[in-house]
Amino acid sequence: MNIDLMQLWSPIRLSLQVAAISSVLSTCFGIFIAWRMSISRFRGKVIAETLFMLPLVLPPTVIGFLLLVFLGRNSWVGQVVESIFSTSIIFSWGAAVIASIVVSFPLVYQTMKNGFAAIDTNLMDAARSSGASEWQVFRYVTLPITLPSVMTAYILSFARSLGEFGATLMIAGNIPGKTQTVPTAIFVAVESGNMTMAWLWTISIILISFLLLLLTRMKKTS
Repeated sequence: MNIDLMQLWSPIRLSLQVAAISSVLSTCFGIFIAWRMSISRFRGKVIAETLFMLPLVLPPTVIGFLLLVFLGRNSWVGQVVESIFSTSIIFSWGAAVIASIVVSFPLVYQTMKNGFAAIDTNLMDAARSSGASEWQVFRYVTLPITLPSVMTAYILSFARSLGEFGATLMIAGNIPGKTQTVPTAIFVAVESGNMTMAWLWTISIILISFLLLLLTRMKKTS
């Protein structure tokens, strides 16, 4: 049985690349927004938080369609990007990163929201009474205490990005060597009857996801 190692490795490499970049960005956005929401009180906060969590329950194809509309060549965002970089966001690996950020953000936000809620408010009040600004309280008190939550949020974001399929397929497509991730590669392999490659890619993503979830469990119990 001959296996093309380049064909096997290309989607795995791209999936890891997309997951690594999107999970860092998603975690940073999630931490900042969850922190601001934790210290803010305003009318419509419940609605805002509901919007943040919406990608968690929406079908990935709906998310992909909305991204296609907002970032496509007919949108002002797509036109601005194309005028600056002379290329379109759509059907690029960058589009896969954007899709992964959107679908994984709710996991990061909810994890960090729970992490911030578990902090003893007396510690933050003591820092404020000593003259610390909100940013200093966050940097020197809040963030160090919630580091376990940060690690959990990042791992969950990475795992979710790694398995993203629907939104990625709609906005990034399935171009071998350019935008083809493991989930889309498995889909095409099954459709074409190439069960050997489908199994190899399936086993690879199961192993990676298992290790990520195991690491998350170990972090929670440590």
